[in-house]
Order: sequence, then structure tokens, then C-alpha cells
Amino acid sequence: MLPHFLKNQASFSSSHLNQHTGSWSARITRPVALAFLLAVPGWAGAAEPVGVTGVEQATGTWVKARLETSRLETEWRTDHQLLESTIGGLTERAQTLEDRRDFLKGKTAKDREELATLEATEKSVLAEVKIMDERARTLSARLIALRATLPPRLSAALEMAFRSLQDATLGTSERMQLNLTILNRCTQFNRSISCEEEVIDVGGPNPQLLEVLYWGLGQGYALDRAAGRSWKGMPGPEKWQWEPLPAAAPQIASMIDIFRDKAEPALVSVPVRLLHGSVPATVQGKSQP
Repeated sequence: MLPHFLKNQASFSSSHLNQHTGSWSARITRPVALAFLLAVPGWAGAAEPVGVTGVEQATGTWVKARLETSRLETEWRTDHQLLESTIGGLTERAQTLEDRRDFLKGKTAKDREELATLEATEKSVLAEVKIMDERARTLSARLIALRATLPPRLSAALEMAFRSLQDATLGTSERMQLNLTILNRCTQFNRSISCEEEVIDVGGPNPQLLEVLYWGLGQGYALDRAAGRSWKGMPGPEKWQWEPLPAAAPQIASMIDIFRDKAEPALVSVPVRLLHGSVPATVQGKSQP
């Protein structure tokens, strides 16, 4: 049921609303007014008639809601257009980047294949280098263990090389070079006969200065001319060792004199150790038996 002030009135003109609201220019019909009344709590079905103030408040609330809705719709249309244009630009840019990516992939395909080949080669080389380094370290360990059984003169001459081999940070190439240096010097020493004065330890209280002749890596002879004593040297189980030769001093002295060109070449018999036995060896001049 409509309130009393709306029963005899079909509509509200814009002039009536302007008199009360001051800013309404649209024509409000009876159904719209009825909607306003229903929107206000307590109006629908109220026993008491509603005044013009209530209608003005409801109308003002609806106008504000409508204005806010229009503003939001306008902002959304503006933002929607902006977002659509932004999406279009981003899509175009993404397509351009994809085309450039495909172009670069095709252009660099050969380079990438070569790079993959180089990487595979590098891995293979690194694996081989690792194997070589392990072998070089194994050989270095064996040479260091063998040093004690070398003739003392040769061992002293290779002091720096053996000291360098003990460096754990030594590179593979440097280690291989040192290994070859030691092996070459040992081979050279084994193919020659050398004789010099040398301070050696023959088992006495102190090392002695003796005349020492090395016959390769396997034989050595030491002579104390003043005391008439002589020794035979050879590689032992753990180190180079000297054994006394009480009756061989004249022969060793003669052999040393022949080597130094202080005596005429002649046949000289001296003990030589072969494997686990000893046999006499004959030396004539500077030639090996």
C-alpha cells in the first residue's frame, strides 16, 4: 500500500524534486518512488505514512549509488581499453622475440654442434689427463722408493729432482718431465763407468773420503789407498750397501789406475755380483766386460 501523500498523485515532476534536492533533473515515476520506499527499512508495509524527508534520503542514496556505479563503469571501460592495447603490444613483442629466438637458434645451430663436440673432446682429454696423472704419480712413488738403492753419487746428483717429486701440488706435465729426467739419468749412468773421489759411509764411525768407481747401477768399488782397504758396493734390499773386500785392494787400485790412464791396460779380476751370486769379472782398460 502506498503512503498517503502518493495516493492522489500519479507522478513527481522534476520541479518538485528540485525544490527538495536541488540537483535532480530526471522524471521519477510512481514505480521508481515505490522502489525507493521498499529500499528503506521499515517503509514497506509501515502503518504510518512516510514523509518527504524519507523519500529525499532514499533518493539521495540511490543517486549516490548510481553515480558511483557510473564512475566505476567508466573507469573500467577506460582501464579495459588500456589493458587490451597493452596485451596487444605485449603479444606482438612476444611474437617478435620468439621469431628472433628461432632465427638465432637456426643461425647458431652449427656453432652449438661444434661446441658440444668440443665439450665431449674436453671431457675425454680430461679423463686421459687424469689417467696420466695417476700413472705419473705411481711412477714418482716408485722412483722415490728406488732412490735409496741407487749409487750414492747418482742419488746426490738427482737431489733436486727427487725433492720436486715429493710436492703433492706438482702438475702432471712437470711430474712427467721430472720422471723422465730421473730415468734418463739412471739409464745414462748405467751405461757408463765413472770414477771420482767421494765421501761415503762404508760402515765405519764416520763417512770417509775414498776413491770410488761405479760400474753402471749395479756395481761399485771403493778404495782407501793409504790403509790398503777396499769395498764392493751394490744395491741392497732397502738401500745401497758396501761390503769389505780385504784381499782385493791391489786389483781395485790397478783398475782405477787403468781407468785414469795412469797404468797400461791389462786384465784385472775383481768380484762382481750377478743376481744372488758373485763371480770374478775381468776389466781391460776402460771397456766393460
